[in-house]
Amino acid sequence: MSVETNSDAEFAYGAGHIDPVKAANPGLVYDIGEADYVTFLCGQGYSNKSLSLVTGDNSTTCTKANNGTVWDLNMPSFALSTQNSTARAPITRVFHRTVTNVGSPVSVYQATVVPPPGLEVRVDPSVLTFKSLGQKQSFVVTVNGTISKYVLSGSLVWDDGVYQVRSPIVASLN
Repeated sequence: MSVETNSDAEFAYGAGHIDPVKAANPGLVYDIGEADYVTFLCGQGYSNKSLSLVTGDNSTTCTKANNGTVWDLNMPSFALSTQNSTARAPITRVFHRTVTNVGSPVSVYQATVVPPPGLEVRVDPSVLTFKSLGQKQSFVVTVNGTISKYVLSGSLVWDDGVYQVRSPIVASLN
């Protein structure tokens, strides 16, 4: 399936069929833990009482330091949206991500972006160099432009010549 022939784009076909061999050896992973979810929930306005109900820990509290946005949740996808009333207004989203090398100990991944139509996508840095397994590298994805259709779809692929780590980029009107 492709974006050109399927107007529902990523919402229709996702990341594709699972290849169990590749899934067991992905090259890069987007680690996420309890602290990441706490930061997200605090950013969503959870009270300390609600947060303790979710975590089961009364000592976990929301502070300015752990008040994050959904865009910084370390997930392998990038989604942005705007209301229909502002459909022609420019939009900018910045996503912070960290990947962990679980592929080749020494590897260099190059970012290849297929931007959603009408949007500009920048990846900084566009090259990630790893010297060991378990090493982490962070990068920032910035998306600028105007969402002019209900769904716009693209992708970011980190490629080292052996592994291709694909992340969908989806922009939509609410």
